[in-house]
Amino acid sequence: QVQLVESGGGLVQAGESLRLSCAASGSIFGINDMGWYRQAPGKQRELVAIITSGGSTNYADSVKGRFTISRDNAKNTVYLQMNSLKPDDTAVYYCYAEVRPRLRLRWGDYWGQGTQVTVSS
Repeated sequence: QVQLVESGGGLVQAGESLRLSCAASGSIFGINDMGWYRQAPGKQRELVAIITSGGSTNYADSVKGRFTISRDNAKNTVYLQMNSLKPDDTAVYYCYAEVRPRLRLRWGDYWGQGTQVTVSS
């Protein structure tokens, strides 16, 4: 069974930084795209950042220049470095990965459980 386990969320003040981590575990053959989404109360889930298996990245306009997504393929882990945090960044952050389980030919979408990021003013 494939699982995405997130860590690094918490409560910080505006201007501070957090680093989120998400490790994929289980019987995994390969991982394509990995990314981070977030959902604030009463709002739809939105893409924050995504990184392909080839290292290409894309960011939401609201986080460009402040957030950096990276991955360590040897550890099946994706990171989100969040600098200069703002109260508007407050949300539940979800890890996403397109995973091919071991012994299967199909790719599937997998999600982490979500981790709370709260930025106070």
